[in-house]
Amino acid sequence: MGTLERLNDERRARGLAVSVEGSTAVPGPQTLFDKIWERQAIVRGEGEPDLLYIDMHFVHEVSSAQAFDGLRASGSVVRRPDLTVATEDHNVPTDTLELRDATSRRQIEALRTNCEEFAIRLFRLGEPGQGIVHVIGPEMGLTQPGMVIVCGDSHTSTHGALGALAFGIGTSELEHVLATQTLPQVQPRSMAVNVTGSLPDDVTAKDLALALIAQTGTGGGQGYVVEYRGAAIEALSVEERMTLCNMSIEWGARAGLVGPDETTFAYLRGRTYAPSGEQWDEAVAEWRQLCTDEGARFDEEITFDASQVRPFVTWGTNPSQGVPVDSVVPNPEHLASAQERESAERALQYMGLAPGTALRDVAVDVIFLGSCTNSRIEDLRQAAQVLRGRRIASGVRMLVVPGSLAVKAQAEAEGLDRVFLEAGAQWRAAGCSMCLGMSPDIVSPGERTASTSNRNFEGRQGPRARTHLVSPAVAAATAIRGRFGTPRDLPNQTEEHEE
Repeated sequence: MGTLERLNDERRARGLAVSVEGSTAVPGPQTLFDKIWERQAIVRGEGEPDLLYIDMHFVHEVSSAQAFDGLRASGSVVRRPDLTVATEDHNVPTDTLELRDATSRRQIEALRTNCEEFAIRLFRLGEPGQGIVHVIGPEMGLTQPGMVIVCGDSHTSTHGALGALAFGIGTSELEHVLATQTLPQVQPRSMAVNVTGSLPDDVTAKDLALALIAQTGTGGGQGYVVEYRGAAIEALSVEERMTLCNMSIEWGARAGLVGPDETTFAYLRGRTYAPSGEQWDEAVAEWRQLCTDEGARFDEEITFDASQVRPFVTWGTNPSQGVPVDSVVPNPEHLASAQERESAERALQYMGLAPGTALRDVAVDVIFLGSCTNSRIEDLRQAAQVLRGRRIASGVRMLVVPGSLAVKAQAEAEGLDRVFLEAGAQWRAAGCSMCLGMSPDIVSPGERTASTSNRNFEGRQGPRARTHLVSPAVAAATAIRGRFGTPRDLPNQTEEHEE
């Protein structure tokens, strides 16, 4: 059943008029966000939150148990189990299928019990389809343009890369969605991020995201649904757009999205849960209407020059504390506000860094290639290209954790696993892994890691762990050097052989 049919099904159930066009659109040009919101708001009342219809609800083991307990306590059922999909990802082990940690085992067993009781599809550890929730949704075609998608996870914004409105929700909201397939929400403000120019050849979507956050601060997008637009965005692959939308949360945005285009349609065609046959043609015709109209107004607009972005690395304890890899650790005294100076001083103390230190001179202990930000096949290819024929530095530990079993299988079919193993890295199974330190994959106290994940908060990857956020290419080059660097810092293969 397509989006329009589902919306009309809910309208009939609530005694509302069926929408012929799938929209209650107001006159005048609209943004993509306006269009999605208008057609998904099945109940609207003055002075009240809108009631949004939820097209897809993703669930994992960490945030869902209390919501299912609430259903039992109220005698409720899951209204649309066919529109709820669960996976085991946050604290699954990636080196074995054995659930050794007692807390992890309890959470996963609870998820399995809940999914069986309420007839919800679950992709279990080690079974086909399992992986990080924000990786498997798009790769299966469950994520589609125009949908409203929710999950008890802040990085749900990842799905916005395919033209969906996707955002994280709390436990009580999760229970409401399970019971009603709807969610009351006040419409957020909208922002356009117009990215002009072209990204340099050695710059990735991760670098773009980190540069944008560094310019705007972690609160620069606070309360906004952000649409990324412009030639530089159109040139990105869908997987690169996922990285950008994933990081939207790190500068305070409620959600991030990219308008669907031919790149989107090509990505979705033939995926397991994508429309097919005549339904595909109908779906694409509908998706083509999901664009921001000429003359549509956003509540805020900013412009960002992609051509000025360089490979980035964070030096502090939030994603906005970042600079190009070829820079030095900044001096807090040079920052504009007292709050920024105090934050930077605390961050440098925690990170064990001194102002003026060249980042290329900072040694690392651990490299983590993975997470819902950078664990897709394109990310692995990018890192493997740098590592091929080389060895990681002595004393450096590198974990490569694909975002799903499907990504793992594809990487192995392409021989990428051999590249990683021959370079001295560990090749793991699918899961969130070292991103958040909930599984056995953690950084030891005081160790410094170059991580392709999305957050560098204190203790995020383990107690007293020091996290630097980077792209897959920078992670791979850093693994080889043992210090931060980019692929351009590495000698070519001929020079290495001569040495």
